[in-house]
Amino acid sequence: MLPFALLTYRTSIRTSTEATPYSLVYGMEAVLPIEVEIPSMRILAESKLEEVEWPKQRFERLNLIDEKRLTALCHGQCYQQRMARAFNARVRHREFCPSDLVRRKGQLPA
Repeated sequence: MLPFALLTYRTSIRTSTEATPYSLVYGMEAVLPIEVEIPSMRILAESKLEEVEWPKQRFERLNLIDEKRLTALCHGQCYQQRMARAFNARVRHREFCPSDLVRRKGQLPA
């Protein structure tokens, strides 16, 4: 079952990057096993390409992969900022004076 779980993980869109891990590595979306049996619109469009056109189109997609990765990086940074803002909104600010007694974590009570 592990290969199926990995396929699902790699082809699912991540919230932080708004892209799939597979597309960030290979520059295109994965062909799902079901698309081999029942062709999708993408598979039908690629199958109608001539043999000379397919490598050109693939090369153009590979050239766009850097742009896609930069976009994912930007989305990741925005996601981290949103998470930090949400966390910081729940943090209570406390001020301590040198004479205040505080308990350190892991310290046993006397």
